[in-house]
Amino acid sequence: MDIIHTVSELRTRLAKELSIAFVPTMGNLHAGHIALVEEAKRHGTCLVASIFVNRLQFEPGGDFDRYPRTLEEDCRKLAAAGCHVVFAPDERELYPAAQEITLSPPLAAAQLCGDFRPGHFQGVVTVVAKLFNIVAPHAAVFGRKDYQQLFVIRELVLQMNYPVAIVGVATKREPDGLAMSSRNGYLAPGERAQAVQLGRSLRRIAELVASGRRDFDALCEEAREGLAAAGWRVDYVELRNRSRLVPPGPADRDLVVLGAAWIGRTRLIDNLEIDGP
Repeated sequence: MDIIHTVSELRTRLAKELSIAFVPTMGNLHAGHIALVEEAKRHGTCLVASIFVNRLQFEPGGDFDRYPRTLEEDCRKLAAAGCHVVFAPDERELYPAAQEITLSPPLAAAQLCGDFRPGHFQGVVTVVAKLFNIVAPHAAVFGRKDYQQLFVIRELVLQMNYPVAIVGVATKREPDGLAMSSRNGYLAPGERAQAVQLGRSLRRIAELVASGRRDFDALCEEAREGLAAAGWRVDYVELRNRSRLVPPGPADRDLVVLGAAWIGRTRLIDNLEIDGP
């Protein structure tokens, strides 16, 4: 496996590859990331993963400085998973000048996480666009745990005419149902035990909607109140349709319930797709 730190070296390494599958990450890899690499094997003959903690997508006061950097261990995991190339630039390499040119995310970004993380999705679409320009992949693989991010990236590709197939992979979960996340490592033991409550609250909504309940606002409010009573600081629990990520209408059946909430100093997100009755 080649570990490459510069754009010029990466372009030289990939120049003759006929089919590139790309997995962009911020490192501190877990089994969920490795599942993305395994899926990428189905979409290209050369597997490229990037490891870059992107300052632009961290809101002011966010956890950019404390986000775990574990490059050596990450590379071991990627090599074991069959990755061919790791692109691990530093900030100066990926942003050789102050990034005054940025992309505006679609309207779907101005809600949910966009309400609570100002500038986050602008940072996401800007860095993903740069990485697509550098790697020139034929396919790129993202996890569905970051559901809104996946939606935004699909819109980026559609609206900017990138010749990249976007592949979404189901959320990888711990045995107790907690969605795998690099930020789970922030949780104290007591917080880790409580962390499953977010997913369970979403699952209850999904089960009730699938059984025929259509009082969406009431179901979400009940979940928010339950989490708050258990000591969570809730950013949102909301239902959306999957096609446009807007509040569902009476005829919508393909839905997703999404939630984001804080337990202690750690913000967790999760979602579940729902096929209505």
